[in-house]
Amino acid sequence: MNAPVLEAVGIGVRYGGVRAVDDVGLTLRPGEICGLIGPNGAGKTTLFDALSGIRRPDAGRILLDGADITRRSPVWRARHGVRRTFQRQQLFGRLTVADNLLVAQEWRGGGGGLAADLLAAPTRRRHEKARRERAAAVLHECGLDDVGTVYAGTLPVGRARMVELARAVVEPPRVLLLDEPTSGMTAGGEDRPPDGGRPADGTGRPVSDVRLLASVVRRLADEGAAVLLVEHDVGFVMELCSRVVVLDLGRVLAEGTAAEVRADPRVRDAYLGTATTH
Repeated sequence: MNAPVLEAVGIGVRYGGVRAVDDVGLTLRPGEICGLIGPNGAGKTTLFDALSGIRRPDAGRILLDGADITRRSPVWRARHGVRRTFQRQQLFGRLTVADNLLVAQEWRGGGGGLAADLLAAPTRRRHEKARRERAAAVLHECGLDDVGTVYAGTLPVGRARMVELARAVVEPPRVLLLDEPTSGMTAGGEDRPPDGGRPADGTGRPVSDVRLLASVVRRLADEGAAVLLVEHDVGFVMELCSRVVVLDLGRVLAEGTAAEVRADPRVRDAYLGTATTH
């Protein structure tokens, strides 16, 4: 079995007297897609904030390749391959969709500093060409060819979520944290014609955003990324994830395969029993 890439050990997060996350342990391995489910207020997003560095835990440690990164910043973690999306979209709304993906690659620089910029050095031009080609490839994979020149802030929620996913993976992640990625996405895809290079199914109709997202996530896992996703669409989680972790009141209630979690009476009582009635 592969060694863990990311581990949470005894994580605790308090907000005043409230224990939002209480002694949570979690292990993610390369190539794994793990689902994190639970009722509202279970602590899922708080755990994401701790894993990504936005919120420093009050107890416990976070390890990347066995090294303690608990005190590392979100920027450091992102540059070392720990990427995330947010429950509320965090796009650069006044930039185009394509520019959102280019910005995500800028931290590496183009080499040569200011002089290379002023002189349009060949190495700088090659770096810029490679970045634009990579952005175009990810836009196509995410079904966003038709909105590359559109300002990100004008997009509906579902398309904005795909842009946020594309920006998170334009540089291949080692760990990808997805917070409610299907919220606002189309389930069928019939509302948009298959133009602009948008992937289509065997009937010629455009592939839905949900199916596109699932295909991107599977491809990333096949290439070795560890994926953790928070999602209220239980069917999507059970179909996509090889392992599911259930949080309730800030603690791990259950963990196992999709079938094991579905069969757990504690999970049905705390979450699935109510979720499946809607």
